[in-house]
Amino acid sequence: MQFTKMEGLGNDYIYINCLEAFPEELSALAVRLSDRHFGVGGDGLICIGPGREGDFSMHMFNADGSRGMMCGNGIRCVGKYVYDKKLTRKQCLTIDTDAGPRELRLEVRREQVVRVSVNMGRPEVSPPREVRLEGSFFPVQLVSVGNPHAVVFCGDPDAIDLEREGPLLENCPSFPGRVNVEFATLLRPDLLDVRVWERGSGVTLACGTGACACFAAARSRGLCRDRAAVRLPGGELELCWEDGAVWMAGPARTVFEGELSEEA
Repeated sequence: MQFTKMEGLGNDYIYINCLEAFPEELSALAVRLSDRHFGVGGDGLICIGPGREGDFSMHMFNADGSRGMMCGNGIRCVGKYVYDKKLTRKQCLTIDTDAGPRELRLEVRREQVVRVSVNMGRPEVSPPREVRLEGSFFPVQLVSVGNPHAVVFCGDPDAIDLEREGPLLENCPSFPGRVNVEFATLLRPDLLDVRVWERGSGVTLACGTGACACFAAARSRGLCRDRAAVRLPGGELELCWEDGAVWMAGPARTVFEGELSEEA
């Protein structure tokens, strides 16, 4: 079985072409392949299948084997994968996800995709609320971008003990089904600084849906312009509010390709 390792701002996934058939036990396969010591290593597994309404479909599994409804960095790499491998010549694509179809615009240089813009849809932003966990109060704003996020605005995301606070909020009883967690601060009206604890994967260098969630939460409070950059440990994403939807733009890169052994 052939695979491709790809990343967007360091948020890395293992990609498999499943246009003809899907492997069995994808959840268990995601756990084995995502292991950074005994597997390929990554934040999860993404299978590219035939489109239902769109051109192709994306089936995403986190490193712990749980199914992910949407992945912003992952879907940019899907666009690069299908174009670079000449599975399509279209530079405007629709990818079916568990969160619904998403439109992609590909930026191509020398027959290779270098950057992708994605229509991430209309975010659902809830009013801010306080959550108390183990004696600490967290000012949380819940945002859905096809998947659930808990955005916490703070003074300095780098000062947060992400390994402790992230799992507390992810598994908070108030959030059935668990949530992705972002700690964010507004540096300027057009720049946010964000760190991410990703549901099912832990600390990640970037999260596309998380960046969109922080942007939407800041904009709902009147703190942020309609165009802004979100700075993550792995790099920056550009966000734009257009006709009620969030557009996200960022790089996509192939790391390496390989073949899975039968033992995998």
